[in-house]
Order: sequence, then structure tokens, then C-alpha cells
Amino acid sequence: MHSEAVASRSADQKGSRESRSGTPQLDAVSLAIVEQLQEDGRRPYAAIGKAVGLSEAAVRQRVQKLLDQGVMQIVAVTDPLTVGFRRQAMVGVNVEGDAESVADALAAMSECEYVVMTAGSFDLMVEIVCEDDDHLLDVINRRIRAVPGVRSTESFVYLKLKKQTYMWGTR
Repeated sequence: MHSEAVASRSADQKGSRESRSGTPQLDAVSLAIVEQLQEDGRRPYAAIGKAVGLSEAAVRQRVQKLLDQGVMQIVAVTDPLTVGFRRQAMVGVNVEGDAESVADALAAMSECEYVVMTAGSFDLMVEIVCEDDDHLLDVINRRIRAVPGVRSTESFVYLKLKKQTYMWGTR
């Protein structure tokens, strides 16, 4: 029993280390825990422990560390249509000046669910979730285009969502 506890503590201490860039580097066990939670975010720690070879307590500690490091979040993912958001769009944004400050301003808007700085035709790509077309028009025309530094936008309105998944694993 003592050796199990020592092995569990030793395995838990490995979990993740930071790379030179400050990004956590995950070991195989932590990656397996993430995959278990991607399959089912409500999976009990005891079941995860059994699958990855750790005690329930060690899994609990690792999950908390992964959450604290920002490696993952455990959230409920909804279908926007079923909770009253009838219009989604991806908006390409071209910026004059500092794209990062524009990205920060857009990220602060509750309707902007996804903001990415890109290389290519657009400086930013922004996914917007709105209640209806009037709401979408208001967000694009009165709010996004009013952000200092926004030069132009191009909207890609979603007609039908065919796939939305967060199951890419840890490859």
C-alpha cells in the first residue's frame, strides 16, 4: 500500500511541466485524462483513474492543476439554436494599426464567442452568436465597425451548422 501511495504521488508530481515558452507540457497520463474528460466531462474521477492507472485522488489533483494552468475548461456545450440564438456568423475583420488591441475589444463583446488573430486575407476572424438578424446587424454595424482600428469586415452568415465538436483529442 505504501508503494502505491508513493507511485501515485510520484506520478502526480510529473503531470505537467512548463516549456521554455511557459506553455505547459503534458505527460501521457495528463493527456489521457484530458481525452477522458473530452469524451464525457462528467466522468467520475474514479473511472478516469481506473482508465489511466491513477488513484481517484491523484486524478482529482491533476484535473485541478490542468484547470488552474488553463490547459482545459470543463463546460456545458449547447446548440445555440436550442437556447434562443437563431443567427451565427463568422466575420473577417481587417485592421489598421494594432490588431491585438482590436482583438481585445472584440473579445470583450459577449456575442463574440471566438476571436482569432490570423495571417491571410483577414487580420481577425470572429465568430458571433446572436438572437436574430437584427441583433447580428447591430453587432456588426454599430459595435464591431465602431471599434477604433477596424478598417473593414466581411460576414459569412451560417445557414446550417453541420458539425460542431470539441473532440479533437490530444493528438
